[in-house]
Amino acid sequence: MTFCDENNIDLIKEELRYLELLAKQYPSICAASTEIINLQAILNLPKGTEHFISDIHGEYESFIHVLKNASGVTKRKINDVFGNSLREKEKESLATLVYYPEQKLELIKKDETNLKDWYKITLYRLIELCREVCSKYTRSKVRKSLPQDFAYIIEELLHEGNKKVNKLEYYNGIIETIIDIDRADEFITAISKVIQKLVVDRLHIVGDIYDRGPGADIIMDKLMKHHSLDIQWGNHDILWMGAAAGSKCCIANVLRISLRYANLATIEDGYGINLLPLATFAMNQYEKDDCKGFKPKTLDKLLTETDTILFSRMHKAISIIQFKLEGQLIKSHPEFLMDDRLLLDKIDIEKGTINLYGKNYKINDTNFPTVNWKDPYKLTKEEECLINKLTNSFVNSEKLERHIRFMYSKGSMYTVYNSNLLYHGCIPLNEDGSFKEVEIAHGKHKGKDLLDTLDRYAREAYFFKNDKKSKAYGMDILWYLWCGPDSPLFGKEKMTTFERYFIDDKSTHKEKKDSYYKYRDSEEICSYILKEFDLEPDSSHIINGHIPVKSKEGESPIKACGKLFVIDGGFCRAYQPQTGIAGYTLIYNSYGLLLTSHEPFESTQKAIKENKDILSSTIILEHVNSRKRVADTDIGNELKKQIKDLEMLLIAYRKGLIKEKK
Repeated sequence: MTFCDENNIDLIKEELRYLELLAKQYPSICAASTEIINLQAILNLPKGTEHFISDIHGEYESFIHVLKNASGVTKRKINDVFGNSLREKEKESLATLVYYPEQKLELIKKDETNLKDWYKITLYRLIELCREVCSKYTRSKVRKSLPQDFAYIIEELLHEGNKKVNKLEYYNGIIETIIDIDRADEFITAISKVIQKLVVDRLHIVGDIYDRGPGADIIMDKLMKHHSLDIQWGNHDILWMGAAAGSKCCIANVLRISLRYANLATIEDGYGINLLPLATFAMNQYEKDDCKGFKPKTLDKLLTETDTILFSRMHKAISIIQFKLEGQLIKSHPEFLMDDRLLLDKIDIEKGTINLYGKNYKINDTNFPTVNWKDPYKLTKEEECLINKLTNSFVNSEKLERHIRFMYSKGSMYTVYNSNLLYHGCIPLNEDGSFKEVEIAHGKHKGKDLLDTLDRYAREAYFFKNDKKSKAYGMDILWYLWCGPDSPLFGKEKMTTFERYFIDDKSTHKEKKDSYYKYRDSEEICSYILKEFDLEPDSSHIINGHIPVKSKEGESPIKACGKLFVIDGGFCRAYQPQTGIAGYTLIYNSYGLLLTSHEPFESTQKAIKENKDILSSTIILEHVNSRKRVADTDIGNELKKQIKDLEMLLIAYRKGLIKEKK
C-alpha cells in the first residue's frame, strides 16, 4: 500500500479535511477496502474502444450508419463470436438487425415462415454477441446500460455459461417465455441497442458537423443521446455557434452556405428559422437579375426552375449583405489583419473591374442594386431590417439553442485523450516551423496558449449575455475563427468567397494554406506540437480533420510516419469527387489503432432491405503485443488517484485519525 509508511502520516494529517469528506462516502474500513478492490479490478480490464469521426457536414444517413456499425467493429465482433459457424449472408443479416432492429424485424416477419424458430435462434445469437461486447466492462457498467424493462432478464442471460448445467432449463425457459408472451420484438430491439451502445466506449467528433449536407440537426439530436463523447469544434461548427450567439456576420455566412447547396432543410425544418423575409427582399431587389453566378450546387437534388431562380436571388442577396457586414467588422478590428478582404470599395462599377493587389480584373456581374458606392459597406434600411429579423429568428430558435449549448458542453478547440491530441484544423506555424504569434485582444498568443485563449473567447460570445462588450468581442472572434488568416480552425491566408462569385480568373481563387500543412508530414514538427500539449511524442498521436485527403490522387491520411492521422476523407458528398472515397474513421481499441476508409453509403433503406453495409477497408496502423488495459488510460490515471486517496483513508481509520461510522 502506497501510504502505509509512517513518514506519510503528516501528509495524511494535511489531507484530513478532504479525507473526512471522503469518509462520508466510505464510512468504514470495510467500505473503503471493498472500493479499492473494485477499482484495482477495473484497472486490469481491457481499455474501451474509441471511435473517431470527422467532417460529417450534415450527411446524417451515412453518419448514423457508421455510428451503428462502429466502423466495422460490430461486424468484427460477429466474426469473432460465430466464425465459420454462420454463413456470410447470416452474419450480414444479423449485423443489419443489430443496426436497425425495428425496421429489419418488420421485413423478417413478412417473409419468415417459422417465426418462433427464427426468434429462438436469433435471441441466442444476440445474447452470445452481447456477451462478447460486454466482456471488457464491469457488471456494474453493463447494468447501467441495460434498458429498464429487460435489465434483469438480459443480465441473467448474459451471465449464463456452459458450465451452469443446473440452470439450463431456467435459461431456456426465459427465452421460451419471451417468445410466448409476444415480447420477442421488444427484447431484440433492446438487446441490439445495448450492443450498439457498448461496442464503442467513447466517440470523438473531430469537427464540422454542420453545413452542406441536409441533416446537421438530426446528427445533433443523435449525438445528444450518445452515452460518452467529446467534440472538437470545426470552422463550420464555430460559424453556427456564432449564428446562435447573434453574430450577424456568422448568420449571413450560414445562410449563404445553405443557399449555395440548396440545403434549407436544416434552417427551416430543423431550426424553424423563417426565411420568408429574405425571399421577399431578394425577389424585390433582384427582380430582373437571373443571378447566374449564384445558382445553387444541387448535386443530385432536383430543383424546379422557379425554385432555382428564387434560391439564386436569395443567395446573392445574403452574400452582398455578408460582404458589407464583414467589411464593417474588419474595419473595427485592425488587429485581425484582414484589410485585404475589403473588396467592395475596390470595384470600379463603371468599368466593371476590381483592383486586387495592384492589378485590375474584370468582374462577371455589375448588378449591385443595394450598394452605395460612396459608402459601400453601409447596409440599406431594408437590409438592416432584414438582418435584424433573421438574427431574431436564430437567437430565439429553441432547438438551435439546445444544440449549441450541447456543442459548448461537450466541445472545445482541442482535446487530449489517452495520449492522443485531437483538433480540427491546425496549429498556426511560421515559415520556419515555429509557433506563430497571433494578436488577440491586445495580447499575443501562440501554440497551446492560442487555442486556450480562443476557446475562452468563444465561450464568452455565447454565455456573457450581461456583459455586452465581452460578448460582442467574443462573437467577432467566432467569425475570425471561421475565416481569419491565423485561425487554427480555418488554416488559410484568406477566404476568397468574393473572388469565386465575381471573378472568372481562377488565379484569384487560390487560398494559401498555413505553414502547418507544409510541416505536418514532419516527425520533428509533430513531436514539437505534441510536447507543446504536454504529451510524450514517442507514444502519442495527432488526430486531425478539416482538409480532405485526396485518396484518388494517391494522398495518404497517415502523416509523419504515423504521428499524425488526417481522417477527413470525404464524408460530405460534395467532396467525394475530389477524394474518391466517402470518409475515413479511426478505431483505437485495446490492441491498437485501425484506420478505416469507406465507400459511399447508398441509403438506409437499402441497408435494411438488402443488408447493404458500407463497403469499408481497414488497415492496422499500430498493433501491441500486450493489450492496453484501463490502467494505461486517462481514466486509469484517475482511478489510481482514487485508490491512493482511499488508501490514505484506510490509514486514517487505522490510526484513529478518523472514526468509522457503524
